[in-house]
Amino acid sequence: MPATDLHRTIDAVWRIESPHLIAALARMVRDVGVAEDLAQDALVTALERWPASGIPDNPGAWLMATAKRRAIDHLRRNQMLTRTHDQLGRAIDEANTAPDLDTALDDPVGDDLLRLIFIACHPLLPTEGRIALTLRLLGGLQTPEIARAFLVPEPTIAQRIVRAKRTLSEAQIPFEVPRGAALKERLASVLEVIYLIFNEGYSATTGDDWLRPELCEDALRLGRIVAGLAPDEPEVHGLVALIELQASRSRARTGPGGEPILLLEQNRARWDHVLIARGLAALERAEQLGGAIGPYALQAAIAGCHARARTAADTDWRRIALLYSMLARVAPSPVVELNRAVAVGMADGPAAGLAIVDTLAGEKTLSGYHLLPAVRGDFLFKLGRRDEARGEFERAAALTRNTREQELLRSRAAAC
Repeated sequence: MPATDLHRTIDAVWRIESPHLIAALARMVRDVGVAEDLAQDALVTALERWPASGIPDNPGAWLMATAKRRAIDHLRRNQMLTRTHDQLGRAIDEANTAPDLDTALDDPVGDDLLRLIFIACHPLLPTEGRIALTLRLLGGLQTPEIARAFLVPEPTIAQRIVRAKRTLSEAQIPFEVPRGAALKERLASVLEVIYLIFNEGYSATTGDDWLRPELCEDALRLGRIVAGLAPDEPEVHGLVALIELQASRSRARTGPGGEPILLLEQNRARWDHVLIARGLAALERAEQLGGAIGPYALQAAIAGCHARARTAADTDWRRIALLYSMLARVAPSPVVELNRAVAVGMADGPAAGLAIVDTLAGEKTLSGYHLLPAVRGDFLFKLGRRDEARGEFERAAALTRNTREQELLRSRAAAC
């Protein structure tokens, strides 16, 4: 295998497996910073050995075994978790044997990824630090990707992550899942993290693939677990509904060569109707609990409008525009307003949508956001202003770091 292909494959394996590695290691060493370092050590070992030996049949298991050996060595050297040899032996045994069934039954979470999310969302950390750290460790996102999700400079995100890891380490936060009021206190941050992980999987910020299915699957699984932990919290069900409904389109969102297929052009027969049914049921549950106007439930209701439309022409764009107006009041942001512009443009014509988009031109947070010129270019194209549209599509292509989106936007520019 050529070196470039090998490194690309290793990078893909790392992006998929690193969250699981870090979560399992954090359970062993009780320090998220050390866990990330140990996982990185395993990656370095893979980069050294795999070019000669080839990629193992199960690269994730190879990385996990390598990382756990390094964790055991670390525990032996530093005795970070325990002071007696017997206790240390139990920690080592835990790393090398299947979990005890009785212990698993007493564990309300039973998932290293989710456990680490709750720890990274500790109240000691500011909200932005909690989310940035969790996306870094568990979402498998790099600093530029997180910065793009927050629409803030990369150095700001890097500082947040460093400070968050240092705070957790210095405070010696117990590696345990909060219960009762403490769990509820962290719930909003946990939901936001799961939401952002899904978004990165659903529309990757960088790379050669438009979708990262492993992140979508992690987010969906974590959301369902949280719904079991907090069954009476409407926004938990709202988030699960949103993820289920959005994920239902995944198979239709790319063509045979991985090229993006936009919503209105998708073959709706390829949508997953099991996920749609689950999503609509979760949305109904959120509404029954009084959460119909929560930000996740509102976004799920928007996704539900698309899911119920048998064809693109059947879409109730006026209802979608109304739901975006409600969302703008509950959770105002320039991105929500941009999405509202799209819905208004579909309901009332491109000129109405363009008028809203033009009010966002001075928003600093959208200055590097590629979808602003992409949406504006679409409206201009529909209005017959082809030269202006081409310039907007070219600007959007220059702003995105995802190869597939660049290709799509350049093709739209060429069509002008």
